[in-house]
Amino acid sequence: MGVAAQQRLRPDEDVAGENTGSVGADIRALRKNRSLTLTELADRLGRSVGFISQIERGISEPSINDLRNIAEVFDVPLSFLFGENRSDPAEAKYIVRASGRRHLGNAEGGLVEQLLSPDLSGSFEIVRSEFAPNSSLKKPTQRNTEEAGYIVSGTLDLEIDGRWHALEAGDSFRFAGEPYRWRNQSNQPAIVIWVIAPPTY
Repeated sequence: MGVAAQQRLRPDEDVAGENTGSVGADIRALRKNRSLTLTELADRLGRSVGFISQIERGISEPSINDLRNIAEVFDVPLSFLFGENRSDPAEAKYIVRASGRRHLGNAEGGLVEQLLSPDLSGSFEIVRSEFAPNSSLKKPTQRNTEEAGYIVSGTLDLEIDGRWHALEAGDSFRFAGEPYRWRNQSNQPAIVIWVIAPPTY
């Protein structure tokens, strides 16, 4: 890619009203605060300059794995990249409208989540998780949290501390600090309302 093309891809000039309050705007602000160019950030993430530029401008959405890597590069909690509650400012402290939910992830990663809590300042967070058909978390993960969930629709297998549990709509679960992973072996998405304390995103 030539220098002129790279310059066209670099959103180094602020554009009034462009992508404000979005994950991309947060990433752009972090990058500029750390005096990183798009090329330098792309190199650290193993992504193309064009893809990072599209994320910053709100054209493309990063996967959950992309966001984790970005958070690691910038040494910030993943929760910072959730953006802001886009509800009416007069009620944003208490209410999240369906149209104002913050999204994280994409279907390619097998898991798309929406933050149902107004913000992450409380002692817990509520997340709507949609697990794509025939998707899974390959390796167990473990975090210092207490978590609970309710299966709204579909089926989901949940491994907690080495033991698998087959969950159906109407089932619920809770665990605290144990390693876990999930898999959706069906041809339909699984919808889960997930509560995490303290907030991790």
